[in-house]
Amino acid sequence: MDTKTTVESPVSTRFLMRFMWLSIATAVATVTIKGAAAWITQSAGLMSDALESTVNLVAAIVALWALNVSAKPADAEHEFGHGKAEYFSSAVEGALIFVAAGGIIAGAILKLLNPVPLEELGFGLALALGASVLNLITGMVLLRAGKKHRSIVLEADGRHLLTDVLTSIGVLVAMGIILIGARLGQNWEILDPIIAIGVGINILWTGYTLMRRSVVGLLDAALPADEVAIIHTAMERVVDRTQCRITQLRTREAGRQRFIEAIVEVPGAWTVHRGHELTDALEREIEQALPGTEAHIHVEPLGAGSVAGPIPPTV
Repeated sequence: MDTKTTVESPVSTRFLMRFMWLSIATAVATVTIKGAAAWITQSAGLMSDALESTVNLVAAIVALWALNVSAKPADAEHEFGHGKAEYFSSAVEGALIFVAAGGIIAGAILKLLNPVPLEELGFGLALALGASVLNLITGMVLLRAGKKHRSIVLEADGRHLLTDVLTSIGVLVAMGIILIGARLGQNWEILDPIIAIGVGINILWTGYTLMRRSVVGLLDAALPADEVAIIHTAMERVVDRTQCRITQLRTREAGRQRFIEAIVEVPGAWTVHRGHELTDALEREIEQALPGTEAHIHVEPLGAGSVAGPIPPTV
């Protein structure tokens, strides 16, 4: 298979920002709708849903800022660019989820200790359902765009919205059970604060996942195994049928930007010009195979005693 066709080319930040404006518009709409539903019904579960959507709105604004910062070119103080700003956005979103979860759980416990009768459940459920459909559509769009264009900001925001949908479904089911119980003459309103506590606990996992990925990115983790394999193949195409070998391959990423470093060992009789031509060919081949990659290849004499040996296997 031709690896040059396996990775999408990077797109402009202006294009990606359209998705964030979609996220912000959706968040404003869902906060308004869910807030109205919670106020009308006096439901702790629906209030927890509204609080999570408020976090979505703040997170979308932070993500928009991160995309703007990450688009700035490299400068004297940031020689490798500003791509890691996307990881800060994801970390902030994870932290906001933790805060929202704490507020949801605390409010639900208070409601559990001091019950308040629920009102207009049918109307409130209809509003919440409409808001959830909006989140579902937007979340799927963002997640698909994030994966396609390698944007951790869009992917994190998309996952957050889809998690919001899942928790909303749980709340809606609980509210539906309470509504059915009321029509059967049963009082099952105790489910309201209980489901809200469950929502709070559930979204804590999402917050942890986002923060963990941010930390991994900030600590310069290696590229995924499939991308490292593409790099191996690209470099082997160039050094094949030569006496050269590749050693000490290192990879990392910063947002949508990848950075590759390696050493190519060449015969001692080679001229500097010939070695330079080989490194140019290697860098060009890598950058064509993985668009959005900056490769740096260093030349050393063959058998110079490299610690790493040939291209190391992927772990």
